Amino acid sequence: MNIKQVLLIDDDANIRTLAQMGLEGLTDWKVELAGSGAEALKKATLIKPDLILLDVMMPGMDGPTTLSELRKLDALSSVPVIFMTAKAQTHEVELYQKMGARGIITKPFDPMTLPDDIQEILKMEITSSSS
Repeated sequence: MNIKQVLLIDDDANIRTLAQMGLEGLTDWKVELAGSGAEALKKATLIKPDLILLDVMMPGMDGPTTLSELRKLDALSSVPVIFMTAKAQTHEVELYQKMGARGIITKPFDPMTLPDDIQEILKMEITSSSS
């Protein structure tokens, strides 16, 4: 997958800065930042990102709700979404994938390996496992 534009949605300014530095410093990707689900919906329709990194726990509109709203928009319905969360127990990961997330990046993450982590998730085939 050829990524040029990433939308990073997180209510924590430090996380946004760290991720943006890692992604823009190590790749040729352009990173657009949003601090809330509502802001993300506005920006996503304007920039039409190739990838969305989405925090799970945010005040107001949380990650799963934001993902649900993004999926209702035709232009964004097939954009891969990767959740970023500190809560990544197996049952939660399965739930997020059922919601349509391509994968999970656990916080705290290493900004130096973040691009590789993203590429690994995007390479994995989406499988519907019934375990």
